Amino acid sequence: MLKQSQRFLLTAAVLLLTAMNTSAQRPTGRNSIRITDPAFFQTDEARQIGEQVLLYQRVTGGWPKNIDMARPLSDEERAKVQADKQRRNDSTTDNNATSMQMNYLARLYQATKEKRYREGFRKGVDYLLSGQYANGGWPQFWPEMRDYQIHITYNDNAMINTMKLLRDIAKQKEPYGGDLTTKAQRQRMQEAFDKGIECILNTQIVANGELTIWCQQHYRDTYLPAPARAYELPSYCPMESVGIVDLLMSLPNPSERVKKAVHQAMKWFDKYKLTGLTIKRDRDNIINGKANTLMIDDPKAAPIWARFYDLENCEPYVCDRDGVPRHYLEEIGPERRNGYSWFGNYATRLYSRYEKWADKHDAANKVAISLETKGANENGTLKIFHRPAYDIKPVSKY
Repeated sequence: MLKQSQRFLLTAAVLLLTAMNTSAQRPTGRNSIRITDPAFFQTDEARQIGEQVLLYQRVTGGWPKNIDMARPLSDEERAKVQADKQRRNDSTTDNNATSMQMNYLARLYQATKEKRYREGFRKGVDYLLSGQYANGGWPQFWPEMRDYQIHITYNDNAMINTMKLLRDIAKQKEPYGGDLTTKAQRQRMQEAFDKGIECILNTQIVANGELTIWCQQHYRDTYLPAPARAYELPSYCPMESVGIVDLLMSLPNPSERVKKAVHQAMKWFDKYKLTGLTIKRDRDNIINGKANTLMIDDPKAAPIWARFYDLENCEPYVCDRDGVPRHYLEEIGPERRNGYSWFGNYATRLYSRYEKWADKHDAANKVAISLETKGANENGTLKIFHRPAYDIKPVSKY
């Protein structure tokens, strides 16, 4: 039988190992405010982070992006953050800003019931609602905006993430239950979500009388595709469109218009997929600290999609900071070639879901799609992009 002192040492060792394991599993840096473990929100560390999250909250009710708000601040840094609270030009939903902080405050309030965390959260709700245009769309920065920030923004799922968050709060999905919000706020959020769906339907690009997919951003007055950064031209944009279609398929009772939007988008994805090609990061060829990006021939590769397809011919392109679209990766400089996602298996995850969705909601109009058929580059749909990049000579213009 263990002596009392031995039992004490054994217990201490177990507790220490448990703490070490918990610490090892806990996110660090900017990811610290992504923690969801309820036990963590009972700790002093959680409260300290919560106070800094509130400190970073702007007078607008929103938050800036790309800041490690869990990192301890010096007195000088704290004073600077306090002074920046009055800024009205850096509150955003880009890169999960604002939604990430709101989620943290919601969990902290549920654990502590301290009203200042709820107050900060509700200010965040008001910020999100304040950014919606009358037509149902959202920009990615507000209330003060510049350049392309005024556009309805699907880029990086900014608007879609906002809509999902508002829906989750309106339905009081965990951790947004209890008295975190008022009934009036929840009603406003549901109405905002419904208006957002209407905006999505209104911005779906029509070509030759048929619905297609969406651009990364759309003009707020005409709904037409709009430009953003120099290399982000008005285009068909599969990556962002996947998030939109995924949201539309999550609606429990889709309208006829929603059904048609989904069918036609899936038809477009299937028609313009690319097959027999794959993207490779060449680790043996490092340029400015990043592996060189190549497109290579691979008959066994799963379908991929380009990030951008031009609006005139629906042909894939890449683009450098000069704003000139080109066909092939080697035609643009290494900074953009290796620093942006130009191709990916964006729509793959929608295929099996669409089959089930269509069977349930609108089997009569179900579109025949398959990841096994040849893509637009191999079946003659596209005039270009039918050969590996190594086989062509670079050209100066698109």
